[in-house]
Amino acid sequence: MKIVYFYEEGKEKDYFSERLSGNEIVFLKGTTQDNVAYKDDQAEMLVVFVNSPVGIDEMNRFPNLKSIVTRSTGYDHIDLEEAKKRNIKVSNVPTYGENTVAEFSFALLLSLTRKIYPAYNRIVEQGSFSQEGLRGSDLAGKTMGIVGVGNIGKHSIRMANGFGMKVIAFDIKRDEDFAKELNFEYADFDDLLSESDIISLHVPLNPHTRHLINKENISKIKKGAILINTSRGEVVETDAVVEALEKGILSGAGLDVLEEESLMNDEVSLLTQEHPNPDTLKTVLENQYLIDHPQVIITPHNAFNTQEAIERIFSVTVENIKAFEKNDPINLVTV
Repeated sequence: MKIVYFYEEGKEKDYFSERLSGNEIVFLKGTTQDNVAYKDDQAEMLVVFVNSPVGIDEMNRFPNLKSIVTRSTGYDHIDLEEAKKRNIKVSNVPTYGENTVAEFSFALLLSLTRKIYPAYNRIVEQGSFSQEGLRGSDLAGKTMGIVGVGNIGKHSIRMANGFGMKVIAFDIKRDEDFAKELNFEYADFDDLLSESDIISLHVPLNPHTRHLINKENISKIKKGAILINTSRGEVVETDAVVEALEKGILSGAGLDVLEEESLMNDEVSLLTQEHPNPDTLKTVLENQYLIDHPQVIITPHNAFNTQEAIERIFSVTVENIKAFEKNDPINLVTV
């Protein structure tokens, strides 16, 4: 089988070459967009990461494509409708990072509540060990609102319990036995917004979750709450976060993802387009506002990135590829 593999790190080539011997593998550094000129009418499988969109244009470049394997849990970068039309199977890595991402969510939260970054920055930039303005707040006794009780959400609830927090959660599917086991309660979404001291988002991106936090519902958020987002940038309307910070509705935000984050390294190209999209321009400018805001911590979509999680991703990806070779595909995602 001929495989086209879009890779991030050189070590991936050795890992997958060794474990998939017998296949013809073309390794391309970067994303599908970085390699837009590459076409292959023999390739049967693409192996991609979340930063590689696979839509109609990409599928047209690989007319013999039979499988797309993504090294991620999320698959919003793949046009599932188009894949279905072409009878292309799509596999993901469903459970590699449930504890990993949950841990990172709390790292963002603690950085905000205990003012870790400004304390560090003061020492580095000023050489000052003054504690002035660095008084934080406890997590114990606070109400944690978990949006999305999937694998990551469940780990987040366990961690919140460990901090002595009260937990409420929203999910379209309620597992009352799990709620009883971990001593939390489900709530309607609006109630979660109004009651939570911290709102942590753990949902996939789809038409139902796009702009789940938006300008229409930010007024319902408890004044002074903190927003944590390690899911997808588009789950939160950037306009809404900016407004909530300006009005004091949110006291802080920890964001591992942003809307239009792929453009943040290419502002010049965006600005010099003949007809730039005004909404996109506005979002990029608002992202810069968030980056500069003293009560916001931005990280570069890094919540997944631990050695252990990467090893799990690679292992399951190999299993997905071998299963497809045997005509028994696993971890399939569908429309």
